[in-house]
Amino acid sequence: MHRHGYKGRKLHRETDQRLALIKGLANSLVLNLKIETTHAKAKEVLPYVERLITKAKIGDLHNRRQVIAGLQTLTAANKLFDDIAPKLKKRTSGFLRIKKVSLRKGDGAQMATIEFVDDLSNDTKPIAEVMTETKEASKV
Repeated sequence: MHRHGYKGRKLHRETDQRLALIKGLANSLVLNLKIETTHAKAKEVLPYVERLITKAKIGDLHNRRQVIAGLQTLTAANKLFDDIAPKLKKRTSGFLRIKKVSLRKGDGAQMATIEFVDDLSNDTKPIAEVMTETKEASKV
């Protein structure tokens, strides 16, 4: 069997499960600014989140709707648009980095952290504050 035309990793999951996994990892990455996962999953989620960041930097209605569809929660989408994207305006690409950490104890899988290249932690709002803002906005 040839390997031509097959893009991406299957990660031992069906298509819908794989998409839900990537959305969940992207959501956690936007909310927490850094996550630890297996190296294969990190390599798979990196281009997904980079595309979302590029759309958030453009910031029009169409791209906002695409980012909301690409993340699991509206809270994460609002944080990406309001807090993260304006701080990344000067950078054209390469928003994230993957660092190999250690091997997982149970099965020996290579673990990695995926994080933003620029230090956004001291400038962004805490998750609880973002969630209260979105709740207030939804009441209006």
